[in-house]
Amino acid sequence: MIRILSVIAGGILGWLYYRFVGCVSGSCPITSNPYITIIFGAAFIGLLLPDIIKKKKAKEIDNDQS
Repeated sequence: MIRILSVIAGGILGWLYYRFVGCVSGSCPITSNPYITIIFGAAFIGLLLPDIIKKKKAKEIDNDQS
């Protein structure tokens, strides 16, 4: 459930990045297309961030048990 919510949030953040930052000239391969920006946001923020947080928490738990 957390992964689904984070993918949705990543897509929204990707669209917000496109909308407010974007690429004025249209020559930027990622930020000039809203669909690609949404996919990148969903993939990087939505899929990778929860894994990074899980690994960090697991490492903190291992350090506390030592």
